[in-house]
Amino acid sequence: MARLLLAVVICLLSGLTECQLRAGESLFLSSPVLLQESGAGEGPAWHPELGLLTSGEGNINRRNKDAKVSVFLKDAGSNGLMFDRQGQLIVCQPVQRRVSRMKPDGSLEVLANSYDGKPFNQPNDLTIDSANRIYFTDPCYGDRSRIELRDAQGREIEGVYRIDTDGRVTRIITHEVDRPNGLVVTHDDRYLFVADNNNSQGGARKLWRFELLQDGTVSLSSQKLIHDWKTTRGPDGMKLDAEGRLYVAAGLNKPNLPHETAEKPTAGVYVFSSEGQLLEFVNIPRDETTNCAFGGNDLKTLFVTAGGSLWSIPTKTPGRPAWPVVDSATGK
Repeated sequence: MARLLLAVVICLLSGLTECQLRAGESLFLSSPVLLQESGAGEGPAWHPELGLLTSGEGNINRRNKDAKVSVFLKDAGSNGLMFDRQGQLIVCQPVQRRVSRMKPDGSLEVLANSYDGKPFNQPNDLTIDSANRIYFTDPCYGDRSRIELRDAQGREIEGVYRIDTDGRVTRIITHEVDRPNGLVVTHDDRYLFVADNNNSQGGARKLWRFELLQDGTVSLSSQKLIHDWKTTRGPDGMKLDAEGRLYVAAGLNKPNLPHETAEKPTAGVYVFSSEGQLLEFVNIPRDETTNCAFGGNDLKTLFVTAGGSLWSIPTKTPGRPAWPVVDSATGK
């Protein structure tokens, strides 16, 4: 009941009249459980044998199925992590300003580190479509003197890019999003959702949806606002469940003044329908909620990273990552 009331407050504050909270129903089976206090700052990705990989403390860390935590790849400088359809780990490395893929021997192969001869800002998060094309965001947080990507008018570019299977890199969003962070392609390749999370004072804290075209570009005229977090912390990482619902990590529990307010606890996971309706909110009592990923043998555990800590929430519906693929009927 407390979670439902809090969700109603979030809906009222957001001004979304389409928020469809159904009394007595939830997509989650229980409240969030704290799994570990540190080492899980970002980028959760599930592997059926290794367990959960996260980015934290400069490394890629591993939490195996027996809950033992170890360093999987030291000094990776990573953020977003995901496995492609071949089970290969793709890594956004903002420290090295590149996107890489792990080879069988454990070394990293660079997929992209520049555009038009200029290095990226800080590749942050990534997603993949059914044609195995990789999409990633390239914001810049902190020291902005590192930005070398600029348009013809000299304006700084924090864009969204696509890596084709032949290695070609294309920028698909330039200035339509203020500071892109998390992103996801829907299962049918129809839409690309992009989190706009500019934590500077007056910056955008919005979730956008674009129509994704067959050639891997987006229809810029189709840009639609899904949700606006206004002056609290905006959206970060996001994932889809098997029914196409969107689970978005966002918000704050305590103000981070003067840039970000939090008059009510807004940190946690926001669940939207495939059409963008806010269905549910579950609070994570740790700032900042940064990302999430489905895992477990049946992909019915939502792992959530927040302020370096790791949480889990059992879900009624499994996730649907590019890999591994689980049969929803058998759970295998």
